[in-house]
Amino acid sequence: MATEEDVRRICLEMPGVSERLSWRQPAWFTKTLMARMWEDGVLTVKTDEREALAAMNPDTFFWTPHHEQSPKLMLIRLEKIDVGELDELLQESYRIAGGAG
Repeated sequence: MATEEDVRRICLEMPGVSERLSWRQPAWFTKTLMARMWEDGVLTVKTDEREALAAMNPDTFFWTPHHEQSPKLMLIRLEKIDVGELDELLQESYRIAGGAG
């Protein structure tokens, strides 16, 4: 089970990532937004695998109508994901958001 503190630690270990509020929620940015807390226990990330991840595990990965027009945005229920998989998804989101590496 991952937590918001795990998200914070992983994001801030990446070069050039900063944290600030976005829509009154903690968010992490590189050149663009890479991750943001959507609500307590739910994280928004960018991925190229949204459809596949949600099809395989809809209890963990999903999106709302708000995200329909942004096909790379996906929500993750942190209580349903381990820290290793979270790290992989945040690394991908970092790359998509324009981070080095």
